[in-house]
Parts: sequence; structure tokens; C-alpha cells
Amino acid sequence: MDPTAGAGPSRDGLDAWRDLVAAQQPQWPDPAVLAEVAATLASVPPLVQPHECNVLRERLAAVARGEAFLLQGGDCAETFDANTAEGIRGKVRTLLQMAVVLTYGASMPVVKVGRMAGQYAKPRSADLEVSGLASYRGDAVNDLHGDRTPDPRRLVRAYANSAATLNFMRAMATDGSADLAAVHDWNVDFVRSSPAGGRYEALATDIERALAFMRACGLDIATMPATQGVELYSSHEALIMEYERALTRYDESGTAAYALSGHLVWVGERTRALDGAHVDLLSRVANPIGVKMGPSTTPEQAVALCEKLDPDRVPGRLTVISRMGAGRVREVLPGIVSAVEAARGPASVVWCCDPMHGNTTETANGYKTRHFDDVMDEVRGFFQVHADVGSWAGG
Repeated sequence: MDPTAGAGPSRDGLDAWRDLVAAQQPQWPDPAVLAEVAATLASVPPLVQPHECNVLRERLAAVARGEAFLLQGGDCAETFDANTAEGIRGKVRTLLQMAVVLTYGASMPVVKVGRMAGQYAKPRSADLEVSGLASYRGDAVNDLHGDRTPDPRRLVRAYANSAATLNFMRAMATDGSADLAAVHDWNVDFVRSSPAGGRYEALATDIERALAFMRACGLDIATMPATQGVELYSSHEALIMEYERALTRYDESGTAAYALSGHLVWVGERTRALDGAHVDLLSRVANPIGVKMGPSTTPEQAVALCEKLDPDRVPGRLTVISRMGAGRVREVLPGIVSAVEAARGPASVVWCCDPMHGNTTETANGYKTRHFDDVMDEVRGFFQVHADVGSWAGG
């Protein structure tokens, strides 16, 4: 099968976004330095390959059809200092532990996507903090502990850190450290050592029995290719336009452009303007892409965004990421799901829930946090809405 089949027609105008409003962009102090950095990024190797993006799109098409489940997880914003082997290993390990439980519990494949290897920028609600200091926009833009002046040279460092993370992720996915037996052992250790592990003990025992049954049938999971490695993909919000444009390349055939900064990139809640720069650029790439939709999204806006971002309705190309908040998900999401499914048909998008960013509260000392009960309530509401509408809650 040709993995590029259905990737969409050739698209021109990769710089058309420059004539549009690009929200949430840093106020770079020196355009000449920015241009130099953009030229450097345009000359370096891509972080991912078109073929990998095509395979992920096929996996997400299965999710949209209700044949698989999407698990996406990682940091709200990555930092350079935390980009260590142990930090990456911990995130990958957690993602794989969750995937094993979901695979067993749901009896279906789980598509594993890390919110990592590129999540170094973040949108902000204001340019200045209450203190008068410029807002911290992520390590790709400015320094949390410095004077906060945006420095485009940090984009090169973000690229280098993303490359290192991807290299480590790929190694973990193929070197046997993430095989089924190892991941199950991690879950057993969690059950044994964590106060919260007790609730998963019965499930871990069931998985152990299933593995024992396979061994008794003469199936050696230590030598089965399907249990020896995992497919693990990267994702991030496509926020900083010059960075994303520099890493957008055509495939070898020259017929399709890909945002090769990551396997899946998405448009955020604050940058999803239908006539904005972010939506325009991502509408022209063949990657799997996502769009965040919060409680202010109307059904009409949701349909228009889906049609703009994925006009050819390519299976697996578009993921709608709901971030409504626990108090609004049951009210707002049904109309959006019904409108999109009526306009585009079933299985035209992957429906995914982000239960974190719609439930943010701020403590007295200025730290942002979430209440676990709110997070869980939004997840329950998300599944309830899709059950009521008759659509597939995909991730």
C-alpha cells in the first residue's frame, strides 16, 4: 500500500500565512537575528520523516473508525533543564504503562503519542505579568529566570533538544527496554510501591494471568516481534511560526509538504482563528494535525475549522481536541460533535479529550494547578457526551 495515498493534493502558498494575523508571536527585538535563525533551521535535517507521519495518520484513521484508542501525554511545556535521560525515560515509561492498561482493558490497540520533543513554547493570556515582567513564553522564546527578552537563538536550542529527545524516544521504542514484559513489570512495581497502586492490583494480576496463558500455549513473548518494540510518536503545539515554517519541507516526490518538527502538530485554543496564520499553515501540510476547541467554540466554528484544516477529509488527518472544562463539557461538546458529524460524516475526525487545560485554577501565590476531581469529571463528561451522541470517544 502506498503510504502517501490520500495525503491530500499538492498545496502551494506555504508562506501565505505571512499576510495574515499570527497570534501569540514573541516580539523579537532584532529581525535580522530572527532571519538568520530561520535560515539556519531551514538548512538542518528535519526532526521526523514524512513516512512516519503517514503511518501515524493511518493509525489515527483506525482511531476515528473506533478500532483503536489514542493516548497522548506529556508536559504542559518542556524545559531545557529537564530534558535529561531520566526525565525522558520517566515520561516514556509512564505513557507505555498507561497504554498497556488501556490495551488490556479496552481490548484494542493504543496509539501512543508523546506531548514531547517540541513543546518548548507556550501561549500566554497577556504580554506582561502582574509584576510588570514580560511573560515567560517557554524556553524556545525566553528565559524564565532572566530578563525575559525574547531571543530567537533559543529556537535553535529548542530544535537541538527536540532532536535529542526524539533520538532517546526512538532508542527506547526499539531496544527492548519497552517490550511488553518490561512494561508489565513496571506496572507491577507501581502496584507494589505506590499508595494509589492498590486500585490497579486486580488488573495487573489479570494481565499477568494473560501473559502466563500465552507462555503456557508455547508463545514466547520474549521473541515475538509484536511485543518487542512499540510505535511512539511526538507531538506539540505549532505555535512559533518562523520555527514551524523553517521545518516545513516537501517530501521526496515534491507533491506534499510536511511540518517535520513533529509527527502530529496542533493549533491551540488561542491561535485557532479561521482566518489566522496558524490555521492557514497547518491546512497546507499533510501531517496528522489537531485543533484545540474550548468552551467558546460554537458548532458553526467547529465545522468551519474542520473544513478549513481538512477540506479533503483525509482519514486520520484531523484530531479535534476538546478542552471544555468540567463545568462546560456536557453543555458545549454535544452540539459541536453533532454538527461536525452531520456535516462531515462519522469517522471524519478523531475526538480527543484534554482534561487538563480547561480546568486550570490559580493559587494565592500565582501558581497554576488543577483539581484532580475536575480532571476526572471532564473525562467522564467527554465519554458521556459521545455515548449520548453515538460517536467514538477516541482519546
